Amino acid sequence: MSDRPYDIVLYGASGFVGKQTVQYFANHAAPELVRWAIAGRNRQRLEAVRDEVGITVDVLVADSQDQQAIDAIVSQARVILNTAGPFALYANALVDACVRLRTHYVDISGETPWVKTLIDRYHAQAATDGTRIIPCCGFDSVPSDLGTYLVVRYLQRELGVPCQQVNAYFQAFGGFNGGTLASAFNLYDSPDATQMNEPFLLNPSTAHSHAEAERDRDPQAPSFVADLNTWVAPFFMGVVNTRIVRRSSALYQEWQEPYGADFTYQEYLKFDPPLAWLKAIGVTAGLGLFMGVLQQSQVRGLLQPFLPQPGEGPSEQTMNEGWFSCELVGTAVDGRKVRGIIRDQGDPGNRATVKFVCESALSLALQTDELTDGQARGGILTPATGLGDVLAERLRQAGMTITVNL
Repeated sequence: MSDRPYDIVLYGASGFVGKQTVQYFANHAAPELVRWAIAGRNRQRLEAVRDEVGITVDVLVADSQDQQAIDAIVSQARVILNTAGPFALYANALVDACVRLRTHYVDISGETPWVKTLIDRYHAQAATDGTRIIPCCGFDSVPSDLGTYLVVRYLQRELGVPCQQVNAYFQAFGGFNGGTLASAFNLYDSPDATQMNEPFLLNPSTAHSHAEAERDRDPQAPSFVADLNTWVAPFFMGVVNTRIVRRSSALYQEWQEPYGADFTYQEYLKFDPPLAWLKAIGVTAGLGLFMGVLQQSQVRGLLQPFLPQPGEGPSEQTMNEGWFSCELVGTAVDGRKVRGIIRDQGDPGNRATVKFVCESALSLALQTDELTDGQARGGILTPATGLGDVLAERLRQAGMTITVNL
């Protein structure tokens, strides 16, 4: 791929998150190191973004449904970074081209039923060719997946013991953009929505015992956590993130690098005192109501005019003042515990997501040979299995706090 004109092409660059990836590359991707271009379906809008950011890069045009035009773009790139969702509607031609033309791929999808279709269609071929296709490289699901990987490997490398369990506890502040909401609405309108309830949806094998299914069932109620001495509630993105983490664990099991026998993972929303128990109960009830609205298209239709539309999102001030914290507690088979932290300034759905996906693409473009198994590893991967320690170090260099300690 070294003779291709672009290291990375940003597809969907005129969307709300896409514009932020252009700005991120303008600030962080040195021209002497990275050859990049922007792409999408509307030349005029793409050129407007280019002029607004004040950069000189090539503009490539292809409608997401035009396979021939998509092929022409993908054939020129070593890595495709895609922010154009809903991905089940608009990303199929891109992924298909990336697999055929052996171009690495990252996106910010959280649409697990769609990821399942990619696994069924393309995992074997991409694995054979060493092509890394890595969905879910935004806030869904880098903190969960990369954080778990780092906690597990710390237990194994520093303490010499396998991991039995990791729980992640999130706190966050920020805003939603219209693209994220559109992806969620499309997912709940699709016939595949019920698949989201399967705890091992993305695992290579779906043969799991009843006991395993019960152990990994999504939390439904608030609870008190002694490790944190506070109350937690189910995290609304857990239905996505847990599936990604379990896929990572299953793939590493196949590669003889297991997390641990009977490894389990769950995640929660954490609340600080005072009245943490009341907050946890209130948020759990609110989440149940919100999920009910998502699944009722008629009720949702009444709310949609008041919600951000595709291309819209929170203000610069809201995005800059936002923040997130992911606290992970890993328990070894001998009972010892370690704590991991991933946190950053900037709202999770925009600022953090942009940093995660841009650094994921840069990992693939600039440090392929440093990734585990280098050119050999491929497939429909996860942030942990496809990027691992390289991504963690790039995020630290980009200012994110990532630590693991006893």
